[in-house]
Amino acid sequence: MAPTNNRVFSGIQPSGVPTLGNYLGAIRNWVPMQDTHECIFCVVDLHAITVWQDPQELARQTREMAAALIACGLDPKRCILFLQSHVHAHTRLAWIFNCVARIGWLNRMTQFKDKAGKDREAASAGLYVYPNLMAADILTYHATKVPVGDDQKQHLELANDIAQKFNHDYGVDFFPTIEPLIQGVAARVMSLRDGTKKMSKSDPSDQSRININDDHDAIALKIRRAKTDPEPLPESEAGLEGRPEARNLVGILAAITGETHAGVLRHHGGKGFGAFKEVLAEALVAHLDPIRTEMNRLLQDPGALDAALRLGADRADAIATPICEEAERLVGFLPRR
Repeated sequence: MAPTNNRVFSGIQPSGVPTLGNYLGAIRNWVPMQDTHECIFCVVDLHAITVWQDPQELARQTREMAAALIACGLDPKRCILFLQSHVHAHTRLAWIFNCVARIGWLNRMTQFKDKAGKDREAASAGLYVYPNLMAADILTYHATKVPVGDDQKQHLELANDIAQKFNHDYGVDFFPTIEPLIQGVAARVMSLRDGTKKMSKSDPSDQSRININDDHDAIALKIRRAKTDPEPLPESEAGLEGRPEARNLVGILAAITGETHAGVLRHHGGKGFGAFKEVLAEALVAHLDPIRTEMNRLLQDPGALDAALRLGADRADAIATPICEEAERLVGFLPRR
């Protein structure tokens, strides 16, 4: 199958309900891609088990993530949306890539060092070869474009190294070059408790983040408690320098309303944070409430949600399996039938 230059692949781990940071930084940017690219989006439950997961929690969080993606605007009729474990080509190609990738390449992966921590010997082998599975996720669809954040660029470079080595070793021009897809400036949302740290689902304090399924009261309380400094809002962007919490709250309102930082400050500069936080909370509630309502509706009918994911897996499998089978033929595996 010839590569398509318009095919996008991206995956997201089922690690709990997405935060406002996940939504503004990634998921929201995927929605318009459905009109301009052939989009394949995947809940990467195989990646999730590279660290221990409670089975019941994993199943629950997988459905929650799928429901959240649809509620945020990913339309299973306009894109392919599925669960990674439902398309076996991912693991079949990943094993081939385990044998193509070099130990030295994996040793340079900084994300493994970060996640494994000081006790690297206790980390799972799956966590170590995680980048090879990520390469298989993309290349089993011959996808050429991947929306990535800064923390994934190194993995994308490795995926291209694997593709090039496979092509060289087997004397073919089979796997395409993958390009990072840059779509405007993604909003970088920081913790509500510490403006120097990224908003994260792993933060032990739920007060540090807005979850996209938070209700009106939860959002209002979290914004009211959000850390600020004693000075009023500045009237220009230069005045945000050295004020990470102020910059974060201004940035959130700008991202939600479509304004620039300068535009937000024109309206609110010189005011105290009390009034500003009320405006911010109301804007967040207005934007997120339809997403929360739709997500809850989807989760109330898990059978229908699962059926939609199975249909997505069938569509994904129709693309992935022939590419995987051709890679296996090139390696020298005999066909099953």
